[in-house]
Amino acid sequence: MTKPHGRKTKQKVGKILQESHKGTAMEMLERIPDDQLVGHLFSHFYHKNELVKFRSIAAMGALGSRMGQKNMEKARIVMRRIMWNLNDESGGIGWGSPEAMGEILGLSPELAREFNSILFSYLDPDGNYLEHEMLQRGILWGIGTYLASNSLDLNEKTKGLLFGYLHSSDPVKRGYAVRALVNAKCFDCSLVPENILTDKHQIDLFTGWNFYTIRILDMALDWESHKTFI
Repeated sequence: MTKPHGRKTKQKVGKILQESHKGTAMEMLERIPDDQLVGHLFSHFYHKNELVKFRSIAAMGALGSRMGQKNMEKARIVMRRIMWNLNDESGGIGWGSPEAMGEILGLSPELAREFNSILFSYLDPDGNYLEHEMLQRGILWGIGTYLASNSLDLNEKTKGLLFGYLHSSDPVKRGYAVRALVNAKCFDCSLVPENILTDKHQIDLFTGWNFYTIRILDMALDWESHKTFI
């Protein structure tokens, strides 16, 4: 049973995640003890409101990085919890976990050195491949987020897998694959399939605190002007 003060803190976190200004929200979240905050952020990965879900993922990225600076072993525990959430034996689905892994590793070079190969393995049919369609979206997003600050870490195998998703029947996966390749600075219109350059499907991209809508073809054609899709 959830303790009364636990319910109160969870409600407080939920309210903060609805703040319109990211800086204000992050400052408020930092006032909550890390050990309490981590569980409440995990619970919001399952929020029915996609914006709240993604904001909780962004907040988990900041928290994981901060914990790594204070106590690396506690940060590793968070990473192992994310990995457990993505394990079939956990009994859950792991909503938000691959995205959160990308956020944390993108902000923590120390944790990235230990866990980035695991992040990439979730896309690899010969590794820890995620078969769930929605989780595949999540790992594409998580890898794209990680590559925004670690573009040189993309290996040839993962690069090939990302290019493969440009042919996906799911427009969100196609868009997320474009984002990842752009962030890795290896997207080139001369190398991508024609369907991407004419793809009028719109997808929502998270900017770090809010969403905006963009057509896939515009992501592809404007790739040179975008340093990264955050």
